[in-house]
Amino acid sequence: MSTATTSLPPDLATQWTAIPDDELSLDNVEQLLKPIRDDLWVAAACFDRVLDDAVVQKSLIDLGLERSEPASSRAKSAASRGGRSSSAGLDETEDDGPVDSSDDHARHASLISYFADETADAQLCRIRAILFERLDRLNTWVEICKEAPVEDEDEEDVIDAEWEDDPWADGGEEPSPSQPPKRAGKPPIPLSTFLTSGLVDTACLLASQENFVALRILMQRHGATVWPYRFAILDCIPEYALAADYRDLLPSYDASEDKELRPSPLHWREEPDFAETPECARALEERGVPLPVPITAGDPPSFASQAEPFSPSELSSWYLGRIDHVLSSTGMVDAALALVQHAASQGVPGLDEVGEDLTLIARLVYDAPQAEDSAAEDWSLERWRSMDPADVIRAYLAHTTEDRVAHDIQRLVMPYLFVLESRAERAGQPDPTLATRLLYDYILNAPLGIVAAIFEASKPTYPQGQRIIRDDEDMARLALACLYGSDSIDEWPTMSRIFECLPAWDTPEEDADEADEADTTITSLGAFVTPSTNRPRATPSDLLIFFKPLPTTSLSRALDVLDVHLESGEILARWSVPAPLRWFLQSNTNISEQRARANRMARRANAADDKLDTQEDWEWLLEDMLKLCGSGESGSRSAFCLLSRDDIIRIFFSGLLSTGNFDIAKKLLRSSSVQLALDQQVIEDICLSCSQEFYDNATSGNYHFGDMKQAYDCLDVPAPSDRIIQEKEFIEATSRLCSFNLMSRPGIPISPIEIRLTKDRLSLVSRVLSSNNDAYKHTEVILDLVHKLGFRNDVVAEVKALAMLAETALQADDFERAYETSERMVNTVLLLRSSHPLGDDAPHIVEASEVCWLTCFQLGRHPDLPDGQRKLALLGRALEFCLAEKLPDVLAAWRPAEQDDLERRREALASRKRGARRVSAPRQRVTGADAVASLASRLQSMHMPDLHIPHTPDAAALAGKAFSSVAANIPFSFGGRGRSSFMSDETERSRSGSRGRADGAHVVSEQASRVLQKGIGWLLGADDDM
Repeated sequence: MSTATTSLPPDLATQWTAIPDDELSLDNVEQLLKPIRDDLWVAAACFDRVLDDAVVQKSLIDLGLERSEPASSRAKSAASRGGRSSSAGLDETEDDGPVDSSDDHARHASLISYFADETADAQLCRIRAILFERLDRLNTWVEICKEAPVEDEDEEDVIDAEWEDDPWADGGEEPSPSQPPKRAGKPPIPLSTFLTSGLVDTACLLASQENFVALRILMQRHGATVWPYRFAILDCIPEYALAADYRDLLPSYDASEDKELRPSPLHWREEPDFAETPECARALEERGVPLPVPITAGDPPSFASQAEPFSPSELSSWYLGRIDHVLSSTGMVDAALALVQHAASQGVPGLDEVGEDLTLIARLVYDAPQAEDSAAEDWSLERWRSMDPADVIRAYLAHTTEDRVAHDIQRLVMPYLFVLESRAERAGQPDPTLATRLLYDYILNAPLGIVAAIFEASKPTYPQGQRIIRDDEDMARLALACLYGSDSIDEWPTMSRIFECLPAWDTPEEDADEADEADTTITSLGAFVTPSTNRPRATPSDLLIFFKPLPTTSLSRALDVLDVHLESGEILARWSVPAPLRWFLQSNTNISEQRARANRMARRANAADDKLDTQEDWEWLLEDMLKLCGSGESGSRSAFCLLSRDDIIRIFFSGLLSTGNFDIAKKLLRSSSVQLALDQQVIEDICLSCSQEFYDNATSGNYHFGDMKQAYDCLDVPAPSDRIIQEKEFIEATSRLCSFNLMSRPGIPISPIEIRLTKDRLSLVSRVLSSNNDAYKHTEVILDLVHKLGFRNDVVAEVKALAMLAETALQADDFERAYETSERMVNTVLLLRSSHPLGDDAPHIVEASEVCWLTCFQLGRHPDLPDGQRKLALLGRALEFCLAEKLPDVLAAWRPAEQDDLERRREALASRKRGARRVSAPRQRVTGADAVASLASRLQSMHMPDLHIPHTPDAAALAGKAFSSVAANIPFSFGGRGRSSFMSDETERSRSGSRGRADGAHVVSEQASRVLQKGIGWLLGADDDM
C-alpha cells in the first residue's frame, strides 16, 4: 500500500508552483518540496522542473529518486512474488523441464496486476525511469563542462572566487558535499536543452560545432542510443576539420572479426534500476500508465540508422565517399589526406592507392612552387586520375625556377614516377623505361633555362645517384634535340651552359668512311629539320627519335658540329642577324641561304642599335665574317662554309658601302693590316652596284643631299674609269633634270628611278624643252645634259638634240636661233659624213642625215622665215641629205622659195635701174607650207617613185623642169601646218592654209603642177632619146 497522504499543505504546494524555474534554489527545495508527504506529487514536481542550474537540478532529481524508490521496491517485490508462486506450482507437477518462459510470464502478469491495483506506484516507476535517464544526462553534461575550454570571463570568476575565500574571514558555511564541482568552462549547450533534446540531435549539433571533446563524452556515455546514428553524426562534422581532431570518433576496423569495431559503452551505473528494466517498461507500456505531468521530449531521429557494424568493403566505401566529399566541397587536400591516413592506421583495407594519390596531390598543392598572383585550384580524385602523367609532371613544375628545378624534380617528380612504376608492377605490366621516358618528355618541352639547370644537375662528374639524367648518351641526345629543336635566337649563353655540361668521349680518329658517314648524318639531319607539308616543324621529340639510334661516335661528331654552330650563332647574334640553330643544318648545303644571311650581316651591322663608327669596328666585323666561312675542328662546317673568302670580302665591302662609310672603305682598301685582296675591276663593280642601289632608293634627284649624294660619293671610292665617270655624269644629269621640275604625273615630280628606267632618255630632253620656254636658248646646257645622259661621243644623239632645239626655237618664232642651231646641226652632219670611211650608207649616218634634212626642210619651208637666201640654203641642205624618194616633197617647197627669190631680185634690179630705194621687205606669198607641223609626218605620207637624183641644186632644178612636162594633169597639194601632204585625184584640194589664208593651197597646187610637168616631161624626153 502507498504511504502517501490524501491532503497537502496548501501553502507549500501553492508556493512551489508559483516560483519560476530560473528562481528556484536549494532552499526552495528544502523548505517547500521536501516537507510535502505525497510521494507522487513530489516526484512529479521534481520531474516537471527542468532547470539550467545543475546544482538545483541535481537536488530535484535526487529528491524525486528518493520519493520514488519505495514504489520501485514494491513493484519489484510484486514481480518476484509472481515468479515464486509459479515456481512452486511447477515443482508440484513436474520435477524436471524448462521453467524460464513460464516464470517470466508469471512475473509479467503479477507486475501488470500490481500496477493495475496501485496506479500511483506505476506512475512513480515511470517517473523514476525518466529521472534516472535525466540523472545520466546531467552527469554527462557536468563532465562535458569540465572538459570545456575556460573563457576569459570564467577565469575572472574563478579568480574572484579564490579571492572571496578569505582565510582571515570569520568563517562561513562549508559548501555542501553534494554540490557538484565548479565547472571549468562555458557549457556548449544549456542544461535544459541538453536534458530535453534528443541525444542524436545534440550529438549532431556538437559535431557541427566541432566540439569533439563533448561529442566523444556523449558517445561514450550514451553509446547504446547514439552509436546506430554514428555516420549521420560524422557527416555533420565540417569537411574542413582535420581527422586528427576527431580520430576517436571515426570508425575503425576489427581485423579479428573482419568488420567494423564496435566500441564498448561506458555507463554511469553498473546495473540499471528495476524501473529502467525492459520488464518494468513493458508492463508500464501495456498498462498505458500516463505521466502525472506532460513531458517535452525531442522528436525521434530522422537520420538513417545503422545498428550493425559495417563490413570491410562498406567501411572503405564510406571513407572514400567522405574523402571525395571533403575534396570536392573544400579542396583541402590535407584534410582528405589526414582522413585516409587515419583509416590506414586503423587497418581499413582498400585505401592504399587513394592514400598514394592524396599524398601526391598534397605535394602538388602544398609543396610545389606556386605563382604569387595565381588563384588556388580545386583538386579532386576524379580530376587527378583523369590527368596524363605528363600533365601531372608539368603541373608539379609549372612555376618552378632555374634555381630550384633540380630540387623540385628530386622532391616532387621522382616520387610520383616511383609510384607509377610500382603500380605498373603491381598490375603485372612492368615498364622499366616509364620514369625516364616521362622525365625526358618534360625536358624536351621545357624552356631552355630550365633545361640548362637540369643539365647542370646531371653533370657526368656528379655521383650517379645525385644526377637527374644518369645516362651520358641520353644527355647528348637530349641536348641535341632540345637545342636544334628550339626556336630561340637570343639565349646563346644558356645554350652554351647546356653544351658545357655534356660528356666528352675519347673517340679514335675517324677514317674517310667514317667522315663520310658523319657528313651524311649531318646532311640527313638538315633534311630532317627542313619544314615540309607533312611536318611543318621538327619538334625536339621528333629530333630525339632521330638521334636515338646514333652510336657514341656519331654523337661525338654531332656534338663537334653543335659546338661550331653555337659559336656561329653567337657571332650572328652579335651583329643583329640571329638565326635558330636549326638554320645552320638547313643551310648546310644551300649557298643561297648562306649568301643571303651574309648580306644581312654586312648590311644590318650598322643598324640603329649597334652603330659602327670606327675602322676597328668594321675590321672586327670582317674578322667574324671570315671566321664563319671557315671550318671548325674535325672539319665541321660553319655558317658560311659554302662561301669563299673572296665572296665574303665582296659581301663585306658591299655592306660597308651600303652604310655610307666611304671614308672607312677607302682606308680599308689602303690598309696594310687588312688584306682585302680585291681587283680594281671588282671594286669598281661593287661601287657601281651600291651607287645604283642608292640611286634607285633616292626620293629626290638633288645629288647634294640624301641617297643621291650617297650614290654620287660612293663613286669616289674606286679609281676613276670610263664607267665611273659615265655613272657620275648620269647622276649629275638626273639632278639637272629634276631641277627643271619635270612631272611623272600631274603634281608628282619625276623620281630618279623613273629617269633610269626611261628607255628613250632623249625624250627627257624633249620634255625639258617643252616644259620650259627658255630652255632652247641654252644650247650648250642642253647638249651637256645630253652628253651626261649617256650620249657622249654619240653624234646621232647630238644631231637629234640640235634638231629638237631648232624645232623648239621655230615654234617660238625665234628664226635667228633656229637657223643658227640648224646650221650647227648641218656642220655636225657634214663632219660626220666626211670623217666616216664607209661612206654615207652607214646606219648612224643615214639616221643623222634623216634628222638633219627633216629639220632643214621644216625650217626652210616655214612661211614666216624672213630671209629668202636662208630658206634656199636650208632647202638645199634638205635636198642634199634627204633620200631619193623624198625629193618631190623638198622640190615642192623649193620652187616657191626660188620663185620668191627671183621676184625679189627682179624688183631689186628694177629699183636700181629707176634709182629707187631698194625694197627690203619681201613680197608675201601664200603657200601651202604655212600649216606644216611635222616634217616626219608629211614625208611619211608621200608615195613617190624612188628617184636616184644627185643631191645638188642643179639636179634639183633639172628635176623640177622635167616633172612639169609629165605630171601636168596630176593634182598635188600640201596640207596646212600640223597636217600631212599626199597625192590625190584631180578634184581633191587642200583645205587649210597658213595663217588663215584660204587661197594658199590652190596657189601651191598650181605651182607644184607646173614644176612636175616640166620635170617629168624632161625625164620622158630623156627616155625617148635613150
